[in-house]
Amino acid sequence: MKSNLLRYGLAFFMFAAGMNHFIHPSFYYPLIPGYLKYPELINFGAGALEVIFAFMLLSRNFRTFAVYGIILLLLLFVPSHIHFIQIGGCIPDGLCTPQWVAWVRLVLIHPLLIYWAWSIRK
Repeated sequence: MKSNLLRYGLAFFMFAAGMNHFIHPSFYYPLIPGYLKYPELINFGAGALEVIFAFMLLSRNFRTFAVYGIILLLLLFVPSHIHFIQIGGCIPDGLCTPQWVAWVRLVLIHPLLIYWAWSIRK
């Protein structure tokens, strides 16, 4: 029962996060470091993969693949978190948080999301 709750919770979280890339793409563009080309493609690709992995979590046959995909995506998002820290946690005319919040996202929340995914791999 607990594992189902964790799995459905992560699937919902990933689905909502993925859809947000399509609903509010302008939120994500400034979070993509400038050295990465094609920010629109990166944003929509990340959103699409999050949605796909969310649905795959619901299938016993694809769950393990989805978990590894989510963990890989989360690792690929690390440069964006570092970029957000480097710019002081503030995007002009956008998201602005105290810099410590950006650090908490990278050092605490991100590893917890990875652990959450890892914990439901079977």
